[in-house]
Amino acid sequence: MSGFTAFFRPLWALLRKDLNVWLHQPLTIFATLAPSLGFLAVQALGAAAVGRSPVALVSQDMGTRGVQMAQIIHQADVFRISDTDASQARALLNNLDVVAIITIPADFTRRVEAHQNAPIDVTVNNLNLDFTNDLRRAVPDAITQYYQAQGSSSVIKVTVHETDLRQHDVQLFQYTILPTIMLLLTISGLINGSLATAREWESSTVKELLLSPMPRGAIIVGKVLAGFAVSLLLGLLVLVLCDLLGWVQPTGIYWLTTLLILTLVALMSSGLGVALGALLRRLQPVFPIAINVAIYLFFLAGGVGVLAFEPTWLQNIAAFIPLTYGTHALQVRPLFASFCLTCTPMRQATPLRQDHDAFSV
Repeated sequence: MSGFTAFFRPLWALLRKDLNVWLHQPLTIFATLAPSLGFLAVQALGAAAVGRSPVALVSQDMGTRGVQMAQIIHQADVFRISDTDASQARALLNNLDVVAIITIPADFTRRVEAHQNAPIDVTVNNLNLDFTNDLRRAVPDAITQYYQAQGSSSVIKVTVHETDLRQHDVQLFQYTILPTIMLLLTISGLINGSLATAREWESSTVKELLLSPMPRGAIIVGKVLAGFAVSLLLGLLVLVLCDLLGWVQPTGIYWLTTLLILTLVALMSSGLGVALGALLRRLQPVFPIAINVAIYLFFLAGGVGVLAFEPTWLQNIAAFIPLTYGTHALQVRPLFASFCLTCTPMRQATPLRQDHDAFSV
């Protein structure tokens, strides 16, 4: 038997055996998928909670300016608007059904046309500073859009020029999908690689492998490839599903780079799993330790946020974690839009908005 056949024939047999065992272990499949699906559900709920804040809009002015202002607030795409009257809005705020009340007063049109201060009242529940700051940024932005819509008749000349670096906006949930795929690959490689290796030690079949004419390298490579094949297959299935749902959309050459990244991460996690299984040598501790190692690597690699915005000590730790580079490589394309805003007020211009915040805890 040639050296090539002597190496790859037993390797293939070991690979098929481990894959067959995995397919007949529903608990292993569940343990592989459950943590990643759990994180995905949590991130989806979190993105839905902070993506667009629920707001009650009380429009008391049916004049031209008031109606236009209400339309701009509706079109701002940063609120979930509920059109109500003042009493209903107060009830919604007290019941925590909305985070703020935006009130366009009845004399809004008259004040604007008379070039007087025309306040828009915003009552915010500051229970959550993130929601509060979103409102404080979004309402002035809507006011700016109102000025721009006036054109030459506006007392404040505003020109908004937006240059998008991506064709489509990236939602918060979409941004968190890629780290979750990295988590799936890591958990899958760790669990399947460590289980396949620990099973050999616990059942003492490792003695048969070591005493057989099978090369030692073929044993190690076979174990790694078995975990690698399972991890990569799951990663590809999830990636294709996310693409069909529109959550991630690689195009052109980025499909090849994405597949390469998934391959490298799956190989890394599988190799780490085999090493962990050889260290533990028992099946019972493999599940909890493998899952915890994967989750710790996920968090330390900045999986729940933008690593560049994290504390310096976390960035220093992440530099030594391969998962960091896999996640970053998938997110390397420009994700943000750049804005250029120019405001040139005329002499008689007066403030359109006066913030009126009533805070309650």
